[in-house]
Amino acid sequence: MRSTQPKPQDATAFVCAASNMRPIITLSTDFGTRDPYVAAMKGVCLTICPDVNLVDLTHEITHHDILEGALFLGGCVGDFPAGTIHCAVVDPGVGSTRQPLVANTAGQVVVCPDNGLLTRIHQRYGIDQVRRIEHPDCFADSVSSTFHGRDVFAVTTARLASGMSIDDVGSLLDKPELLSIATPCVGPDDGIQGEVIHVDRFGNLITNVDCEMFEPLNISAVNIGNLSLQQVSQTYSDVARGEPIALIGGSGLLEIAVNCGSAAGQFGLGRNERVQVSA
Repeated sequence: MRSTQPKPQDATAFVCAASNMRPIITLSTDFGTRDPYVAAMKGVCLTICPDVNLVDLTHEITHHDILEGALFLGGCVGDFPAGTIHCAVVDPGVGSTRQPLVANTAGQVVVCPDNGLLTRIHQRYGIDQVRRIEHPDCFADSVSSTFHGRDVFAVTTARLASGMSIDDVGSLLDKPELLSIATPCVGPDDGIQGEVIHVDRFGNLITNVDCEMFEPLNISAVNIGNLSLQQVSQTYSDVARGEPIALIGGSGLLEIAVNCGSAAGQFGLGRNERVQVSA
């Protein structure tokens, strides 16, 4: 499933501030909302770029779970207008030698640590350009070694929203850090072997099997654990309440769910569980 967002003509074309639109900044973190961390990031953004349209994507990513953050970003970036700047902070290596970076992808920009958060975006849309954050204006006057979300990523994001070119942020990075997400295998019988890579808050088991890999009408079975489903359905309500179902989720990935229930809880399944799709 490819993005329909137009890609920019050059590396500076994404900046919303150069148009008549209010610049859009999205925030995604594992900070939660109980503590002042998200508010501090918003304060920095509003101080530097008062006219910004701030959008909270989520602050409930599981603590330090980079894979979950990568899946979340890959599942929502394509839904935003060209020119949106996404600030994502799931950063267990804050203060270490890991690089802060800016990436240009699908006509949008992602500001994040170089720790694998770009993995799913890279898989779905490709990445046009990545730069290290090095320009002095992209850092607060005093940078905390434990809060780069406020002192580096929020500052950089707001500078970009205010009109700074991505070319001025820093030097080019050849390749960002990418997570080793298991790749589904297609067998000689045209069957697909994949695995669960995420369990969402509904208990749905999200797999790494992309809908582009198969034709749902030709599927004879989806097997996971002791569960065997004989087709890939279209909606949760295709089965009775409490019954399991396989279908394509909004991210374009095969998922196993329970109508009005939790597949993870009901069947005791979770991340890394193997799934077999038979033709």
